[in-house]
This record gives sequence, structure tokens and C-alpha cells, in this order.
Amino acid sequence: MATVELTSANFDEVTSSEGTVLVDFWADWCGPCKRFAPVYENSSEKHPDVVFGKVDTEAQQEIAAKFEIRSIPTIMAVRDGVIVFSQPGALPETALESLIEQVQQLDMEDVRKQLADHEH
Repeated sequence: MATVELTSANFDEVTSSEGTVLVDFWADWCGPCKRFAPVYENSSEKHPDVVFGKVDTEAQQEIAAKFEIRSIPTIMAVRDGVIVFSQPGALPETALESLIEQVQQLDMEDVRKQLADHEH
């Protein structure tokens, strides 16, 4: 599956659905973003069950601001509508694969319980 362009029109719909969504915050002028793009694209081919989204921070400034993106590339992982990971920096392929594996193995019932306990 190729990557999906995320915009203010589809971001909430895509990231709130069931399953795993990875989001790559990037910009055309960003060298590390351009070097990371093929790694991200390759990974999207290996994981048809994961949505690989891309947010152009120049074109979608309101999304970047909402998530306080200060450095790009930033990778965010969303599972079943819950942000479970967000970190700036281009990941090597092995780290990206490890991240996907860890996100997919999460016990989301436990994650939601921890979030609820944390809010009280």
C-alpha cells in the first residue's frame, strides 16, 4: 500500500479508525525528510495492514500546530485512535520495523486504562 496524503479534510477520519496508522510529518525543503521517504515507502509495501500517512507541514500548518510539531521529520503512531508514539527524527529501517511491531503488539485495553488512570 502506498502512503496516504493527510490533510485537514481527512486527518481525523484516517487517524481515528481502528488499526495502526503511522504519520510522517515532513516538508519538501527538509533533507532528512527526503532521505527518510524511501524507508517509509518501503515499509508501507511490507505492511498492507498499516496505514502510512504523510503530512506536508508546509501545506497543513494547522495539523502541525495541533500536534506541536517543532522538528521534522516526526513520526507519530496511532493505534485504534490513540496516539501511542511520537518522536522527531528519521528512523533507520530496523527501528521503524521495530516500532510497527511494538505498536501492533500493544494491549489497547491496557493502554486506555492507563490513560484513564493518568487523567484522574
